[in-house]
Amino acid sequence: MGERFENVPNHVAIIMDGNGRWAKKRLMPRTMGHKAGVDTIKKLAIHASKMGIKILTLYAFSTENWGRPQEEVAYLMNLPKIFFKEFLPQLMEYNIKLETIGDIQKLPQKTLEIVEETKLATAQNTGMILNFAINYGAHEEIITAVKSIAESVQQGEISPNEIDQDLMSRRLMTGYLGEWAEPDLMIRTSGELRLSNFLLWQLAYSEFYFTDVLFPDFKEYDFDQAIRSYNQRQRRYGKV
Repeated sequence: MGERFENVPNHVAIIMDGNGRWAKKRLMPRTMGHKAGVDTIKKLAIHASKMGIKILTLYAFSTENWGRPQEEVAYLMNLPKIFFKEFLPQLMEYNIKLETIGDIQKLPQKTLEIVEETKLATAQNTGMILNFAINYGAHEEIITAVKSIAESVQQGEISPNEIDQDLMSRRLMTGYLGEWAEPDLMIRTSGELRLSNFLLWQLAYSEFYFTDVLFPDFKEYDFDQAIRSYNQRQRRYGKV
């Protein structure tokens, strides 16, 4: 079962960084780093589920990642076909529900199909939500939400005075997560100290944990380290 924590966060978000550097250190192509990263995702998802975490959001592919070399993008787009087919039995075994945020309609057809099939297969699962951010960018998410609110005002459904934080939160891609939409803890691997256009609205009062460990090397023990650090924090939300 692993270590027991007094305070288990409801929602953990991870910027999975360092796959390419992991491969480079081993004189392998970058794609092998992504393959190793997928193995880490499987272990972390099961571990987080057993721990009692309700939502695990993983930054899998950003709107900016299309600018990577064509061969790497093609490999990344092929990964879900392998990953979800292999991992579906365990998703069912651990009662994990798959969800996504991001504009998945722009994914290649075969990739989109396997993502949608897995979401459908796990739709009745009532345990942890494994939430992949795919073709996701926070700027785009916020603009989309603002456009949606503007249309509601234009249609006369709401007045400008009714626009508040709750409304904005509901219109964001994470709106379906309700009270757990905002991560309690954000983890970034590989030593980079930036958010990279990830959940900019939702992370306003989240605790941040940065580690130099490259994502393929980020084991259950390292995840526990982050949760241990979270347990030592006092969250004030801007108050004393």
